Amino acid sequence: MVVNTRFSDLGLIEYGAAWALQERLFNYIIEQKKAGLAETENFLLFCEHPHVYTLGKSGSDSNLLIDAIQLKAKEASFFRTNRGGDITYHGPGQLVGYPIFNLEPLVSGAREYIEKLEEAIILTLQPYGVYGERMKGATGVWLDIDQPGKTRKICAIGVRTSHWVSMHGFALNINTNLQYFNFIHPCGFTDKSVTSLAAELGQEVDIHEVKTTLLSKLAFVFNLKPDVVSIAELNQKINK
Repeated sequence: MVVNTRFSDLGLIEYGAAWALQERLFNYIIEQKKAGLAETENFLLFCEHPHVYTLGKSGSDSNLLIDAIQLKAKEASFFRTNRGGDITYHGPGQLVGYPIFNLEPLVSGAREYIEKLEEAIILTLQPYGVYGERMKGATGVWLDIDQPGKTRKICAIGVRTSHWVSMHGFALNINTNLQYFNFIHPCGFTDKSVTSLAAELGQEVDIHEVKTTLLSKLAFVFNLKPDVVSIAELNQKINK
């Protein structure tokens, strides 16, 4: 079954604004399901955020290693969120994806959903000669999982699901300033590092090229048919 999906690239957007938009789209789909619609809408958002740290429901405040004054000095903000997972960083040069999907036609459960997100990321990295892997006991995409001391994370994943509808999503480091990860224990880990596509290749990467590839891989993995729309069209739809 091909699933029609509204796709929008929001560009650089404040985290709080993107979260609010997600919540509205999330609730919009849930209301469609409660109304008994045979086929609901689905949405996929790509964006970048200004410097921000976000903490998931299972995370610990102690994994943020700087205080409010230091956050301000770094021009960074902090949000406690309703997604799963621990703490992570978002910033310019990082591709953040928010799939707001009715999961029932797509997967048999939350684990399969996470695995499909991971698979799309892994497929996106391969043309660059970067071979991502899954790591037992952790979500996201990792490199060199069998080499202690060298294992590093290139993509974080943290989601929320309710009524078989998803929100939040993934953060793929492309040209990310990795120094910002020094101020947290990324995803709660103290013994593993973080990397980016640019760091692995030794040069800056065309983020628009990665977006195009990743959109095609998500479409392939989930059998989506993306329809490009603007943020204004999204707002118009959910404000009806």
